[in-house]
Amino acid sequence: MIKKIITLIAIFFSSAACLAEDIHFDNDTYTLKYSAIAPSTQGYGNEYFKKGENVSNWSKMIGIYYYPNENDPIKYAQNFDKTVENTENSVLLKFIENKKSDKAIISFLVNGSENAKKYFEYDIYKFEKNQDNGMVVSKYAVKYFFTKNEEIKQIADKVKSENDKYLEMLAVSPLPKIIEENISLKN
Repeated sequence: MIKKIITLIAIFFSSAACLAEDIHFDNDTYTLKYSAIAPSTQGYGNEYFKKGENVSNWSKMIGIYYYPNENDPIKYAQNFDKTVENTENSVLLKFIENKKSDKAIISFLVNGSENAKKYFEYDIYKFEKNQDNGMVVSKYAVKYFFTKNEEIKQIADKVKSENDKYLEMLAVSPLPKIIEENISLKN
């Protein structure tokens, strides 16, 4: 019985430790609220959200995605870039390769809507080798909601003025630990 209680306490604290994982980026704190293995890559995807936000309701998020079977971040990023450029509702902002460090970073806008609200999603993805094996993709995303077409220029000006800053911030950010647990929280 005591062994069972100790095991349950250990499981509780190991889960609580995972949930306490935070990422600090641009003066915001993001908490791990989703983690699952992706069937297509066989690697874990971790998604971090601001307080009160989650997978289905967010304004900003950080994603860390592990691809254990992918070993060429530059080639993967080049293919990703082609997909962005050939997607009708996406606009490429910047694509940078660093072959010396085997990293690439891309920023783009995607036009979308949810719950009858229109938005532009500003995305930055960083592709780099994982220290053990495979590749890790880091993502920073912001949703800019708008109701009038006149607001689009304001969003474009804001993204244009901040794009290089966020590219650099994500480029130099260290990789957080990949959490390999299934976590799905509502808040």
